Amino acid sequence: MKNRGFEVAKGYEDKEIHLPVRKTAHSAGYDIEAAEDIVIPKYYPGIPPTLVPTGLKAYCQDDECVLLLNRSSGPKKGFLLANSVGLMDSDYYGNESNDGHFYFAYFNCSDHDIFVKKGDTIGQAVFIKYLLCDRDKSIGKRIGGFGSTNEKK
Repeated sequence: MKNRGFEVAKGYEDKEIHLPVRKTAHSAGYDIEAAEDIVIPKYYPGIPPTLVPTGLKAYCQDDECVLLLNRSSGPKKGFLLANSVGLMDSDYYGNESNDGHFYFAYFNCSDHDIFVKKGDTIGQAVFIKYLLCDRDKSIGKRIGGFGSTNEKK
């Protein structure tokens, strides 16, 4: 039985994607690499965040989720997560829309474009358990991918 982990997402099988690792025995986060070269343009009002593909999907137990976090060095390099913290629910894995492929949504708060190379560490992922409220009766089913929480059947 699989508990939690990472797999290469569909369409990235032959792209030499590295599965995430923790750098030390006491690290909470798994370092995530960019799946391809990409430019994150410097910020100006109205610019959308740049979605940096990882080529990965993550699986976990039904009462767990995955947090997508900036690295501690990210802000000094200009990386600013557009949603502050990404949250990936367990039912995001293998969804119909995109197989569960997750991205990091970044703004660039430096004064120049940021050039990300394939294999650069762009963020980290942390698996956590969560609790439910009394009388929780959620029964919806995810039908979409990125940003699809409200698209449940």
